[in-house]
Amino acid sequence: MELPRVAIIGRPNVGKSSLFNAMIGRRVSIVEPTSGVTRDRISYPTEFGDRWAELVDTGGIGVDDMAHLSSLIEQQIFQAIKEADVLVFIVDAQSGIVPLDKRVADIVRKAKAPHLLVVNKVDDRQHEALGAEFYALGFGEPLLISAARGRGINDVRSAVAALLPADKVVTEKPAGGLKLAVVGKRNVGKSTLINALLREERLIVSDVPGTTRDSVDVRFEHKGKVYTAIDTAGLRRRGKLDNAIEFFGVHRAERTIRRCDVAFFVLDATADITDVDKRICKYIVDEYKPCVLVVNKWDLSSGMKTEDYRRYLESRLTGLQFAPLAFASAKERTNLWSMIEVAESLHGQAGATITTGRLNNALQKAIGLRAPYSKSGREGKIFYATQVGVHPPHLVVFVNEPDLFSEDYRRYLLNSLRKGLGFEEVPVRLTLKRRPGRHAREAKIKR
Repeated sequence: MELPRVAIIGRPNVGKSSLFNAMIGRRVSIVEPTSGVTRDRISYPTEFGDRWAELVDTGGIGVDDMAHLSSLIEQQIFQAIKEADVLVFIVDAQSGIVPLDKRVADIVRKAKAPHLLVVNKVDDRQHEALGAEFYALGFGEPLLISAARGRGINDVRSAVAALLPADKVVTEKPAGGLKLAVVGKRNVGKSTLINALLREERLIVSDVPGTTRDSVDVRFEHKGKVYTAIDTAGLRRRGKLDNAIEFFGVHRAERTIRRCDVAFFVLDATADITDVDKRICKYIVDEYKPCVLVVNKWDLSSGMKTEDYRRYLESRLTGLQFAPLAFASAKERTNLWSMIEVAESLHGQAGATITTGRLNNALQKAIGLRAPYSKSGREGKIFYATQVGVHPPHLVVFVNEPDLFSEDYRRYLLNSLRKGLGFEEVPVRLTLKRRPGRHAREAKIKR
């Protein structure tokens, strides 16, 4: 069943994102004392009593956005209001009622959804008297809270629970499905790609660099399966980050890579590979994440052949040569659903468990084709291997002395095992470990 939606609305800088983060128990929305930080609709499944709903953070109504995105931000806000089953109207106790609060109040009165008034920044008892002023808005007794200090959050939960529609009862946390991180540098088409998958303008798309700031989780379905696509801030060189908002955006993009199941690394077919692309590539490799290299804007690539572009990428993005490529156009919505199928395949590969017999057969075959060579007068010996983990597959190879094996031979062994075990398109963690001897086993028993 579809989750009911609870939208938090208000003018800029009243604490919408702080309340959102407090209610979900995580720092998802960026909180900064700067007008217009939140632009897209940020949503997260949240528990209200014994029921679940989708809590939605929105931009500030009436924001004066320096990037001239105000109209696009307000489109997202009004769409959130239109889809909401409950509205949480939040105001600032310490600034009192201002003209923008009255404008938001008019919008709330015209909305079809039930609503409640929340007075934020009541940080201690001496601020409670400030709440009386807000009776003038005509919404009855407000809830007094401090989102920053966690005060009154449970009261908001209870009030929302009482307003949730009776025909949308969800009592179990909804499955998020496969988590797909959409990452890349600025203006490569990440938000356009997610909008195309959703078949709606869910995320703001603009030519303004850095339009997306937060990491935005968006659930969608395809062929009966649920997925979560995570839009991220476009990355650029660290030395060029303008402010704390960009810093937090980069941090969240990196965190998104860490928590995803599969990364969609979006590249612009009309632009050269840059140092930023290489940094993203390294981060994906270091985190051992399955990855689809999405070559977006392929319809504008001036007739370049796919094999030529593949060779170009292999020469520029070291470490992801095994990752499958998808030549797509988010704007034209071409080749998008095949990417989802590839992501499913990669997730399956990364979660596969190999029997010890099959693993060691592949290991012996690799040694037979290329035996380890001697180093410093000593010969490296390989005894056996075992799999100790999945996502990523983690293989441990027991040897006489790990230091006797060069990086070149380790790469050869890794590539041979990946190919021989069905891990051709996913990263594999390979650890060379000294085989415990008789004395080591005895010492372990004594401890």
